[in-house]
Amino acid sequence: MRSPAADLLAAARADADRTVELRRRLHRTPEIGLQLPRTQATVVEELAALPVEVTTGASTTSVVGVLRGARPGPTYLLRADMDALPVQEDTGLPFASEVPGAMHACGHDLHTAMLLGATRLLAERRDGIAGQVVLMLQPGEEGFHGARYMLDEGLLAAVPEAPVAGAFALHVFANQPSGVVSVRPGPMMAAADHWEVTVRGRGGHASMPHAAADPVPVAAEIVLALQSMVTRRVPVFDPAVVTVANLVAGSTDNVIPDTAYLQGTIRTLSPERRADVVASVRRVATHVAAAHDMEVEFVHAEGYPVTVNAPSVVARVLGVAGELLGRERSVVAAEPLMGAEDFAYVLQRVPGAMTFLGACPPGADPATAAGNHSNLVVFDEDVLPAGAALYAAMALDALAR
Repeated sequence: MRSPAADLLAAARADADRTVELRRRLHRTPEIGLQLPRTQATVVEELAALPVEVTTGASTTSVVGVLRGARPGPTYLLRADMDALPVQEDTGLPFASEVPGAMHACGHDLHTAMLLGATRLLAERRDGIAGQVVLMLQPGEEGFHGARYMLDEGLLAAVPEAPVAGAFALHVFANQPSGVVSVRPGPMMAAADHWEVTVRGRGGHASMPHAAADPVPVAAEIVLALQSMVTRRVPVFDPAVVTVANLVAGSTDNVIPDTAYLQGTIRTLSPERRADVVASVRRVATHVAAAHDMEVEFVHAEGYPVTVNAPSVVARVLGVAGELLGRERSVVAAEPLMGAEDFAYVLQRVPGAMTFLGACPPGADPATAAGNHSNLVVFDEDVLPAGAALYAAMALDALAR
């Protein structure tokens, strides 16, 4: 006799053609940000054929679905993001993006297709569910705080008599072995902060720097000083990344400009380190400039918080994934990822886990394959049934009575 996990995976594989077709349909028509009307319409249409109560967002094009089990019980949340990136696709795939300058380069089309596939699996198994499954389909994960909008609109109270008690999300990665699930307790992904520094000098003729106050070498000193600040002040066991990603100054070869502008990102894995590094970037920039009798304007914009997985949920993920896909395909991630995720906002409110699913395409080496956010990234569609089955299995495990 086959196990329930084997039956679930077999059902997901039997439904794979529909899941792949939906993924490709979404991939052709990517949308960016918080307003995804075409994607929302596709999702609502898919859910209309299922016993799911659907609500759409007021401030964004989010979709919340509630699938009720045969008996009362707790509520469990499954999340997928739906938005794309402002990237011009160059994969040459037959179902490549038809929208200039937009591409599903982070796999959100796979997430959405997998969650809808999972919903079909769960609808067929409602008799075994004691409680409710909330489907969170969100726009604006790529820097637009879409999850926070949904929380503000009452996501966790979608079932008023039984507020969401736990949550689970999947994320595919093209640089990880296909079909391997990886997760870790505690920090899974980093906090992300944006910063800007404007060095204010005094312009002049490039042949007479002594008669000006040149902000360009000061900006260069700030760049180098920030790297030293990280390596000399940040403990290796509570790490930080400070990257200067944009530096702009001047307009021609014989004019010293008035200002130099830098911007970049800070990534950290704890609230304490986050606050310390933001303050340190400000301090370093201010005092390097002061040493040259100049001033800076510092701007900080807080991004997503640290994505923190609950240890108890991680243990469940490893167990469920191991039973579903095989123990060798369910592993503890060796280290956090310094990318950021707005699922972090959900995990601040309820215990849950962000989990990675490898999707390196066949024949490619995970170490050298084009990665997420690349205009060349390709994901292995064979992982779609595994992802759909894992979404469903996590809900069934949480709500089985």
